[in-house]
Amino acid sequence: MSDNAYPLVSIIALNWNTTQVTCDFLQSIQTENTYPNIEVIIVDNNSSEDPTAAFKNVLPSVMVVRNVQNLGFSGGNNIGIGRAKGEFLFIVNNDTEFTPNLIGELIKTFGTHPDAGIVCPKFHYYYNKGVIEYAGYNRVNIFTGRNSMIGHKEKDEGQYNKITSTYYAHGGGMMTSKKVIADAGILPEHFFLYYEELDFSERVRKKGYKIYYQPNALIYHKESMTTGKTSPLKTYYLTRNRILFMKRNMPVAGLGIFFLFFTFFTIPKNTAVYLLKRQKDHLKSFWKGILWHFNKRFTFNS
Repeated sequence: MSDNAYPLVSIIALNWNTTQVTCDFLQSIQTENTYPNIEVIIVDNNSSEDPTAAFKNVLPSVMVVRNVQNLGFSGGNNIGIGRAKGEFLFIVNNDTEFTPNLIGELIKTFGTHPDAGIVCPKFHYYYNKGVIEYAGYNRVNIFTGRNSMIGHKEKDEGQYNKITSTYYAHGGGMMTSKKVIADAGILPEHFFLYYEELDFSERVRKKGYKIYYQPNALIYHKESMTTGKTSPLKTYYLTRNRILFMKRNMPVAGLGIFFLFFTFFTIPKNTAVYLLKRQKDHLKSFWKGILWHFNKRFTFNS
């Protein structure tokens, strides 16, 4: 860690047709952040209208980078990483709001835990403060290809107030360093949306670093403001990327178990559910997510 008591932190967030959400995010930095050495970078993933003026009206110092196409979560954040000057990078969703000690507590963890590669805050639901969204992640299940958040939807009574190592970072708010990026590489752009932080976490851990959950750092999350809590877009990428993650990160035996479960349980179950609920768009997206692995020409048309 730098000898500087307050190393520069680059806060990187994406925007895609959510100008007011991002303005609220910037306002929370303006009013709540107490860490004295930050730069804020908003990467706009080709929104229909230029939001630069609105963002600068809230936070004049913000750097706004406009992409000519939507590069997804990893691609957009990688643009921000390339522009960042900070020793530390806080990659964070625009549908979050800061609390006063958020950045300082995350930074402190790198000093007390030299093996830290990524540090994540405690997440509470913005619309239900006091209820936990994330206090770490459990390992991806070898059968389902899914994982679960520790503390999810529990009332916060201090039961997760101890710093712990965890399997995966939360993509909605994860601090890393330029050193770790140089060692482990930038965010994986194969995924576009969903599972990329899990894949990145695997790569960081393989380089010998640990991922920490820091309960003294708190962030509020509005959750799925861009894609919607349920949408065909979300169904497509969750299906496609669940398979992709397992292919990239599971040993052969584990991958075989996953494919057996997916073929004989997940596919029949999800197909039946979407048919019974008459969710034709979700059914189509689910199958497109599967077929992408056989023919890359299958893409999601929004």
